[in-house]
Amino acid sequence: MTRLGAAFPANRAALVTFVTAGDGDTAAILDALVAGGADVIELGMPFTDPMADGPAIQAANIRSLEAGTTTADILGIAKGFRARHPGVPLVLMGYANPMLRRGPDWFAAAARDAGVDGVICVDVPPEEDDALGPALRGAGIAPIRLATPTTDAARLPAVLANAGGFLYYVSVAGITGLQQAAQASIEDAVARLKAATDLPVAVGFGVRTPDQAAAIARVADGVVVGSAIVELVGAHGADAPEKVRTYVATLAAAIRAARKD
Repeated sequence: MTRLGAAFPANRAALVTFVTAGDGDTAAILDALVAGGADVIELGMPFTDPMADGPAIQAANIRSLEAGTTTADILGIAKGFRARHPGVPLVLMGYANPMLRRGPDWFAAAARDAGVDGVICVDVPPEEDDALGPALRGAGIAPIRLATPTTDAARLPAVLANAGGFLYYVSVAGITGLQQAAQASIEDAVARLKAATDLPVAVGFGVRTPDQAAAIARVADGVVVGSAIVELVGAHGADAPEKVRTYVATLAAAIRAARKD
């Protein structure tokens, strides 16, 4: 079984956490996520035009880029993480330009060599899978797809075709961090998606509190938290790792107590 496959146990949801590479002491923050109980780590690749992201992650992208973070730096962070945490899945999340500027085969091989398990490329639609998907699959990396409230029955098969790892359900039609969908709409969407795929379904966008995480954990296979963590990194500087660990531990405890229905 792959690391991603093992991260979604049958009896509870997984906690999937996101941080931006190069924003603060990323290695220490990643270690804090693991210490807090994260099951899967998404490592954001900073980009100048993060169109799907809200103010918190936009600001993190700017801080990282102003600090001079490069793709080589991100891959180095990933490689160091893999050496310290051999069993924890690591997913790179970002936009096509940094992933494709040297070609998909180069990126896929570099990600594989750094110990990356999956890639979420926000702005390459599934209809253009050949831009990156074959290279990732050839390197043993899961191309993780996004579904949204506007992904209807006609388009869902294209989203699921050749997808791997897990399906990321973006629960609101908007940018990250600003709002959360009603629980009833999340439950309906998860049921619809799970009827169409055997991939685990993880729900994100707008999840901030342990209570919110627990409610989603009762119906979904994973809960994704990003902006709230990124805000802690931006607000606390050198003290961020401990703040992150404490916060993530509250989410993990709530998710582990919320057995899936």
